[in-house]
Amino acid sequence: MLAHPKVGRPFEVIGSMQQGKAGPFGLRSDLIRYPGGEEVPYHVVVAPDSVIVVPLFDNGDTMLVRQWRHAWDESSWEVPAGTLKDGEHPEECARRELAEETGLHASFFKELGVVHGSAILTARANLYLAEGITEAEQNLETYEQDMEMMRLSLLDALNAALDGEIVHSGSVTALARAAKALRLV
Repeated sequence: MLAHPKVGRPFEVIGSMQQGKAGPFGLRSDLIRYPGGEEVPYHVVVAPDSVIVVPLFDNGDTMLVRQWRHAWDESSWEVPAGTLKDGEHPEECARRELAEETGLHASFFKELGVVHGSAILTARANLYLAEGITEAEQNLETYEQDMEMMRLSLLDALNAALDGEIVHSGSVTALARAAKALRLV
């Protein structure tokens, strides 16, 4: 449907230097030469991959979480999400993050594809629909202590995403793909 170029990168990377590192994140500066000979720097944030999980209860409800996003200086409603640990498989991370943030456990995870959050980030977000939900206790990490949960219908969550009430781009995409997979849209 949407074609991509048959050739790869349309420029040459002539140099690359690590500029800094903080935890699992790094800043890399590449020097790029375009076909016309122009050389320009391109800065890349090297970041670990993540998962974004849409839990689906048997009655069609889902669960959103709200937490403060320091970089945005605002609160954000999202579906459960988190960062992969070294060597961790995305579905294993999805199970872990769903349980930590919501106390929910799922018997089945359906892959909904992968998205990139920004053109300067290396990280990929693996999207999942989690079904066969059972409930237990949350196991929040230190930086998640302000997290709240809200159970609502998947269609209400999708509408909140499409109306701009959910601004986390991965959550918006995951909700839309889950609704499509379930033939709700």
